[in-house]
Amino acid sequence: MAFVQFTDVSLAFGHRDILKNASLFLAPGTKAALAGPNGAGKTTLLKIAAGLIAPDGGDRAIQKGARISYLPQTGVVYRGCTVYEEAERAYQSVEALVREQEEIGRRLEGSVADDPRTLALVEEHHRLHEAVEGSGYWRRKDRIREVLQGLGFKAGDPDRPVEEFSGGWQMRVALAKVLLENPDILLLDEPTNYLDLEARDWLEDFLRGFPGGFVVVSHDRSFLDSAVTQVYELWNGRLTRYEGTYSAYERTRAQELETLLKDWEKQQEEIAKLEDFIRRFRYQASKATLVQSRVKQLERIVPIEIPEGMKRIHFRFPPAPKCGRIALTVEGLSKAYGDKSVVRDLSLTLDSGWKVAFVGRNGAGKSTLMRLVAGVDRDFRGTLRLGSGVTTAYFAQDVAESLDGTRTVEEEALSVCPTDLIPSIRGLLGAFLFRGDDIYKSVRVLSGGERSRLALLKMLLHPANLLVMDEPTNHLDLDSKDVLLSALKAFEGTVLFVSHDRFFLEELADRVLELECGSVPRFYPGGYDYYREKRAALDAEAAAGAGKAAPVRSGPAVSPGKAAPGAGQPAGTGSPRPSGTAQSWEEEKARKAALRRLQKREEEILARLATLGAQKAAAEAEMGKPENYSDGARMKRLQEAAAALDAEAERLNLEWEDVALRLSAEQ
Repeated sequence: MAFVQFTDVSLAFGHRDILKNASLFLAPGTKAALAGPNGAGKTTLLKIAAGLIAPDGGDRAIQKGARISYLPQTGVVYRGCTVYEEAERAYQSVEALVREQEEIGRRLEGSVADDPRTLALVEEHHRLHEAVEGSGYWRRKDRIREVLQGLGFKAGDPDRPVEEFSGGWQMRVALAKVLLENPDILLLDEPTNYLDLEARDWLEDFLRGFPGGFVVVSHDRSFLDSAVTQVYELWNGRLTRYEGTYSAYERTRAQELETLLKDWEKQQEEIAKLEDFIRRFRYQASKATLVQSRVKQLERIVPIEIPEGMKRIHFRFPPAPKCGRIALTVEGLSKAYGDKSVVRDLSLTLDSGWKVAFVGRNGAGKSTLMRLVAGVDRDFRGTLRLGSGVTTAYFAQDVAESLDGTRTVEEEALSVCPTDLIPSIRGLLGAFLFRGDDIYKSVRVLSGGERSRLALLKMLLHPANLLVMDEPTNHLDLDSKDVLLSALKAFEGTVLFVSHDRFFLEELADRVLELECGSVPRFYPGGYDYYREKRAALDAEAAAGAGKAAPVRSGPAVSPGKAAPGAGQPAGTGSPRPSGTAQSWEEEKARKAALRRLQKREEEILARLATLGAQKAAAEAEMGKPENYSDGARMKRLQEAAAALDAEAERLNLEWEDVALRLSAEQ
């Protein structure tokens, strides 16, 4: 079992502790997320694990022969070859083994059979043969194209020069390479940043079936819930491990925060009482001894800190201007670039207050339709009318270029801030990751991601009743996404948006418009889960050969207000769920008994997971002791015990997810 481990690792930059006595153990089967607020040091920790940064103190151990692959967050640039050729470089280390194997083969041709050196060469040749076979080297062409296709590259893209692709697509090439390397340990720093929904789904499936171990940093909650079975949290230099899904970690942290806040409030009361006593009696000689006693008490108090990433900032939009019932009417809308049709024959009517997600593969026309609705692009056929009193605010992926570079971050936000929100502007800037001295930065020195966040905040401060938002969740961490999501859900106006964050889609959208390049868009009068259910039904129907007279992804669009025949049609309300029938007393009794059994099983699973977590921590602590990891037999037993604990935890997590789903359905 190959592993990477460090124990009591410390690292400081200046006066700030990035890591304080942090311990981490990674092995095949580890499926972990690395969580923590922006700036906590997650990228630094991954670089230490990858061996790119040396810690100030502590022990870092890598089992001999363990292979580690690291994907940085940004900054990868390729040129001078095709996409396929760059991806194939993932096999360079295997090519070296092939050359070594061939060289040994040549030496064996003239060797003496009973020579001990010949036996050693045969054994080495066999070892290399097994390593090459296990790497999939001889099947690499099919594998490379499979991975590139999974990450969204179209037919013909692998043969194009890699420099023709944008920075985001070059990061997809980098991701393809680390996956193709098939390492023992994968270290992925925000791999989902540049992926659309389909590519994220593919990556989820890949990681679920990956035999090695991995640690991933991501701001996509749904992706993490699907991919990981444990979470490491880095905050204030401390690294803490939590067993279970990411949502389970968030629930645990919410409980911890509640307790922490209560302790903090009690401490604040105690501090206030002590300070009040000192202030009142400071100058009374008869109270001097008591005052000094209170001063010493105050000095002994260790302040309770609230983690920055756990502070919740609440934000509400300025009231949306009043408008009519209809937000937008579209009739026969079509848009083409030359001979390429992007949007075709779209007809729909959107009511005010709807939250509509535009979905579809990259290049399907989502951003194009956004520009048409926002009035940025008026070159189209058909009609597009805003409702009475409707005013729009538009967030485009390149909107950051319109910021005033002569202002500071705070000045730029204040330039559009309503008077009643001015007192809370710094809190809002903090929610969008501008904290401390960041608010005094000049806009011209901001990174692309920082400029996008500032442009998004400006748009949200501007009173409008139709928000048109193209990828607003890019460059936001999970806490900032939650702030944005909460504000948008409470917003009484209309929201049209594109996002590749599944959780954001599931929570916000109450209608879905699906686009496919050159085909008639399809409208789904339900949330994202409803859309996925109907989409799956249509795909299954098409696969079974049904509905051949009416192609699945074409046909006349149906106005959302009109009835539709059902799942096989381009759009419509679908069949409502039948209302529940009256249940007999016996049926109700049986249902409640089943519910109690599920609740009891859930408690048993969570208790066992907590026990397994403690046992795993103890096992890892043992593996971290020099006398153990220098003892091969002892280390093997510890590794086997840890693997058994991991296997049981993974099985219980799967059962827990099933029980939780059944409980949700019963309650």
